[in-house]
Order: sequence, then structure tokens, then C-alpha cells
Amino acid sequence: YRLSASLDERTYAACAGHLQDLLCQECSPYAAHLYDAEDPSTPVRTIPGLCQDYCMQVWQNCRSIFRSLSADPELIALESNMAKFCRYLSLEDTDYCFPHLLANQNLNQNLGLVTADAEGCLQLCLVEVANGLRNPVAMVHANDGTHRFFIAEQVGLVWTYLPDGSRLEKPFLNISEAVLTSPWEGDERGFLCIVFHPKFKFNGKVYVYYSVEVRYEERIRISEFRISPTDMNALDHGSERIILEIEEPASNHNGGELLFGEDEYLYIFTGDGGMAGDPFGTFGNAQNKSALLGKVLRIDVNNNDRGPLYRIPPDNPFISDPTAHPEVYAYGVRNMWRCSFDRGDPQTKEGKGRLFCGDVGQNKYEEVDIVEKGKNYGWRAREGFSCYDKKLCTNSSLDDVLPIYAYPHKMGKSVTGGYIYRGCESPNLNGLYIFGDFMSGRLMSLKEDHATGEWQYNEICMGTGQTCMFPGLINNYYQYIISFAEDEAGELYFLSTGVPSATAPHGVVYKVVDTSRRAPPGKCRVEPSPVKVKSKRIPFVPKEKFIMKTPTPNPRLKTTTEAPWGGVPEPRTPRTPAVDGMGRAPPPPGDRGRTPTTAALTTAAPKPGQGGERRGQRRKKKPPANGAVRLMRQGRRGRGRGRVEVFIDGEWGTVCDDGWSLPAAAVVCRQLGFPYVVRATKKAEFGEGSSLRILLDDVQCSGQERTLLECSHADVGTHNCSHEEDAGVECSRDQGTDW
Repeated sequence: YRLSASLDERTYAACAGHLQDLLCQECSPYAAHLYDAEDPSTPVRTIPGLCQDYCMQVWQNCRSIFRSLSADPELIALESNMAKFCRYLSLEDTDYCFPHLLANQNLNQNLGLVTADAEGCLQLCLVEVANGLRNPVAMVHANDGTHRFFIAEQVGLVWTYLPDGSRLEKPFLNISEAVLTSPWEGDERGFLCIVFHPKFKFNGKVYVYYSVEVRYEERIRISEFRISPTDMNALDHGSERIILEIEEPASNHNGGELLFGEDEYLYIFTGDGGMAGDPFGTFGNAQNKSALLGKVLRIDVNNNDRGPLYRIPPDNPFISDPTAHPEVYAYGVRNMWRCSFDRGDPQTKEGKGRLFCGDVGQNKYEEVDIVEKGKNYGWRAREGFSCYDKKLCTNSSLDDVLPIYAYPHKMGKSVTGGYIYRGCESPNLNGLYIFGDFMSGRLMSLKEDHATGEWQYNEICMGTGQTCMFPGLINNYYQYIISFAEDEAGELYFLSTGVPSATAPHGVVYKVVDTSRRAPPGKCRVEPSPVKVKSKRIPFVPKEKFIMKTPTPNPRLKTTTEAPWGGVPEPRTPRTPAVDGMGRAPPPPGDRGRTPTTAALTTAAPKPGQGGERRGQRRKKKPPANGAVRLMRQGRRGRGRGRVEVFIDGEWGTVCDDGWSLPAAAVVCRQLGFPYVVRATKKAEFGEGSSLRILLDDVQCSGQERTLLECSHADVGTHNCSHEEDAGVECSRDQGTDW
């Protein structure tokens, strides 16, 4: 309206329609194409790309309107020459010129779909949001209009992040001294979840779920805290009230989810008590409604300032069963790790209130369930769709609910439940359930077929080609996917790490972005409520980079362990490469830096004047390149496995195992020509190289490097370890090879 007001009556009648059409292309699903925004090497257009016939038509009658739309001096200079003017506004890819693209069936038939590769893998991109975290287990928001988010570390600290991405120096909560956990990789105990009361804005209450030791007994504890009366970005640590404690017979399968439903009741998700196969009692904890383990519990913590700390909701399903705990809402679960309520379709609210959970499997299958009141989810009778305990499985009274999806352990060994996307910024993702696997690093999605009620599976890959070549976007991530999250606006995130230890600061938070279709400009803008800050702000500095992919095949990591959150894993590659998000090691950069595993023998004819040299003698070997590696075992060269020795500045030396992980092992294996890495070994498993100096310590690799020297490490020759900590590797040429 502002622009058309400047047009005279004749020009308005002839040109107002064109003016509106051109302005509206900023909101087109194809705006990225029309404005040439996909190629970062070219400037973004001020006028959408026009088809030649349409451009000539507009030029003849309405070329004056372009001065209102663009201040581009080159375009204005060409205004008097129709051919040059329309050539300037044309697109190299004529399929996308306006208005012909509106009638192009090939383009429009997939308008509402996420871009997929030839194998159907959905191509998404990421934005790095936070880094340097120690096993970030949860990210939540306060739902108070401030659009802050809070990230919990397994050690027992929770950090406040402001809408501008900065973190507050003072933690929101620090109960690290009370939390029971350890540095060993795969420890499932620790601070596991935090959730804000739906009326937090008014009552200031927050609930946490963590492991604790009480008189040599391990327990899970659900506690309530209140916000500090003097700082809206910190909890009052003296306000803790223990709502519920449950004894844990083993250190694994601790559950770890807290959620508030639309009913404002608190949902608590417990594991089956640990060990393997739920061996407790006749039928296990999960099938025993008189046990609180292996359950979804629902309690009422509203108005609990006086009287009991919680009450039983009157419609809990087993409230009248004298053999059942009245807190039980659903049962038969093994170890549900990350659950979420569906916000519902933004327009229709369809699906609102559905409760999705990932339930970690035992030996064969991982599953995703929709949890409903009073239902039995089958464990230990069933694992996924298959029978685990055959005797229980054939029991006609079991009446268990099958998962909406299950996948075998060749795809991953520890499901991490996710969310149904209901955000604003990536409309094509609406209704897609996005989840992952902790062990394999696989990102996955499910889409409901409303006609059949079945859920269709699609894998998620990192975008290829120019899909993610936009400022701020990346196409790779650390592979141990710990958790998923929503922000206050409904946008989707996931949290992962390169080293699954509660004390390793390698955790990163990523925002999921679909570049195939973005929301119109301004539609998703939020206006956060003001936050009074008393602590120092620490600006966010992103560290991850966009990776330009190469067609070289990827060395893969051989899975040799059981799922974490149910076993002790070996660390694997810290960053999932952009090719497929599958936890595979990065592609080898050609033959540079590779060292043959045996010295080459050659024969050389004597040169003139060198009569003393005999035919067939060994040619004097060139010294190895700086950063070359070899494997040693029992005093001789190891064939695919052994102690790592590295050549630096004219001498061979060993590598200390501080920080040693599979990404570093992948670098070594690739140098030696092996496509697979099986293990990164520690504690001089292949013997001590006591005759050599220790040359490298504190080696930290992303897996992309050509040699260990390109990794982060202490100064050469500087270390604080002994040969008892010599690092080693086990490599393989065949994914199925056992050494």
C-alpha cells in the first residue's frame, strides 16, 4: 500500500497487480531460488528472477515500479534497454523464474515435503547453539515469555541461556556435590532431568530428577526447588523438598524423564531397576504394578505448600487396585529415555497431548511408543515387536500395547526419544516425529499416515551440496545423541557429545533447520519478556564448521558395545560427518599422510662412479614424514592393532592415553590404510614403549585430521603421564573382521 500510493491512477490500474506479485515472492516457498539466495558466492537479489516473456510485458507498461522495489544502481542504469534489463533479471535456472514456476508440476508436486536424497534420506541442516557442555542431558524452557532456555549437565549443574545466545556465568542450579555419577563413559547415573511447573511464572517452582547415594544405597530422587527471591536466573538452593525417592537395585536403567502434561500433573518415567532382563521377582519390576520401577508415574504436586508433598490424581488408572501403587499411570517399560507431549498442529491442534517415548531395548530392538493411561508396554515379555520372555509373551492376560515403531540393533543400540515438530520456522517438518540413537548417532523421523494409522520411517541426513551453504548453518554433529528439546517457540534442538563422560566438556546443542522451505519473513518473530540479569554474561562463540563433503567412501566404526544408558560404551567418533549422520568416521583426504605398514624393498642398478654399490642391496630409506605412525605389539610391528607410535622431528615416540578416543584412533587407522576403526585402547594394553620418549599427550581429535599433529595436543614432549598409559588402536579392513 505504501508503494502503490505513489502511483498515479493510470499506472496504478496497470501495475498495482504486478507490484503486489513481485513483493509477495519474498514469502514464496521458492524465495531462496527466486532471489538467488542459495549460492553464498552471489549477492542476494532485490528483485525476484523473472521469466523473459513476463519481464518484457512488465517492462513495456510498468518499468517505473522497479525504482520503488530496488535501489540497485546497475538495474536502474539498464532501465531504458529492455533486452539488457530483462537479461539482468533472468535466472540461470529457468525452471524457477517467476511466474512460470507456479505452474511447474515437477516443482509443485513436492512443495510440502522435506528435501530428500535418492535413497529417501531427509536432508536437514543445523545451527550450533551452545558448546563446551559436560554431557548435556536436558534443555528446557520456563514457558514464562522470556524465551530463556536452561541446559542441564549430568554432573548436576544447570545453566541459563538468554535469547541472544549468551550464557550467564552463575549457574541456575548447582547440586553437583549431591549428585551421584562418575567420569566413566556410559555411567547412567547423575542429574537426569529438570522441568518447570506450568505456573512457574506465578509459583516459581522447578522439579529435578537425579541419582543420589543414601547410606550406601543408590536411589533416584525427585525434588522441588523454588526460584531465588533475589535473582530470577537462580534457584534457591536451600528450598529443596524431596518429593519422592525410589531405591535403585543396580546402577543402570535409572529412567530420567520429568514432564508436565496439559492436565498440569507431573509425569515421572522410571527404569526397570537395571542389570539385564529385568530379573527382579517373578515377572520383573516392569510388569509388577506394586513396584514403582519400570513405570510411568503421575502425581499431583499442585498446591502442596501445606499438607502432603503430592497427591494422587483421582483418575489415575489403578487407584482402586489394592495390589498396585496408585501413582502408576502406565507400566511394562524398560528404560524410557526422553519423552515429549505433542503440542498439536499449529492450526487444527490435531495430535495435541499425545505422549511419545523412546524405550531403550535389551539385546535386539529399540522402540518408540505412544503412552496412554493404564496401558502395558510389554517389557519384559516383549522387546519391540518380538518376544523376549517367551513364557510371559504367550500369557493371554498380558494385553500389551505394541510400539508405533521398532528398529534392530544393526541400526542403533540406544534410542533417544524426540519430538513431533510443531515450530514455525520450518513448516515442512510439521507433524514429523524426529528422534535419534545414542550409540549409532543416527537421526530418524516418523510420519503418521492418517489413512492407515501407521507411521512411515525416513532417515535424516545432513544436507549435501548447497543445501546447508548458508551463513550460520552447519552439516555435521557429534554422534552421541543424548537428548532432544523444544524452545518456547516450538523449534527443535538436540544435544550430543563426542565423549560420553559426565566430566568431558564436549557437549554441543544444535538447532534443527529445514532449508527446503522457510517461514515467511517476520512470521516467526518473538518478543521476549525482559530478563533482569545479575550475573556476568558470557557471549556464545560457535566452534563447529560447515564441512564440504567429498565423494570418498567413509571409514566406518565397528559397533562392539552394548547401548549406553544400559552398558558401558567405547567412545566413538566425536562428530558425525555430513554425509549421512550415521556415526561414520570422516572421509580420508586422499593418500596424503599415509604410511605403509611394511618398509618397501627395492633393487637399484649402480650409478656410474658408484662401483662399490651392489645390485639388489636395500635402497637407503627416506625418514618417515613428520606425523607418520606405526603400530607395535610384543616388540614387533602390529598387523592392524598395537601400541601407537608417532614420528616427530626425527624420532619415534609414544602417545599418552589422556583424552585418547575413537576419533583419534580413526586418524591413525586411516593413515595406515585401514577403512575401519574398532577400538581405541588405553593403559598400555599392547605393552609399554618404555625405550621411547612420550611425545604426545592430551590428544583431542575431531576425526577429520590427516595426522595426530593436526589434532589438539600438549606441546611435543610435554606430558604428565607414564608409559603405563600408552595409547593403542585396533583397526580393520573388513567391518566384520574379528582380530
